[in-house]
Amino acid sequence: MSPPQRRRRLPKAAPRPKPAPPPEGPGGATGPGAQGRPREPERLYVVTGQVEGGDRAELDLVTLIVACADAPPTAQPEQSALLRLCQAPMSVAEVSAYLNLPFSVVTVLLTELLTAELVQARAPIVRAELPDRSLLEAVMHGLQKL
Repeated sequence: MSPPQRRRRLPKAAPRPKPAPPPEGPGGATGPGAQGRPREPERLYVVTGQVEGGDRAELDLVTLIVACADAPPTAQPEQSALLRLCQAPMSVAEVSAYLNLPFSVVTVLLTELLTAELVQARAPIVRAELPDRSLLEAVMHGLQKL
């Protein structure tokens, strides 16, 4: 048999007042337009959702992303913004900076868009693979002499 345990007595606190509901904007909205306050940001796991299969596309910070189509009506706001940004080729690092999202979240969003074939990923152009400028000028001068 164990000895009786003492329980600590806590002072009785006054009841807390209920927090006031957020102020409503025009038309009963409680979003970014309500009293000039922005909405609270979503948690990152809510933005990315559940990745099917757990596989991510092999993307580097310098991989170029180009949008192939407009955002479907069912796309998340982050995906729509990503597709608008990538009308011209843009690196994953730039997309991450413009959307103010971590690289890992952007790779999950891009993986979803790549599987839906809404974007294309291109390897960056390596400067060493470009022909020498003097060689191109020599070819151009040779063609002009013909």
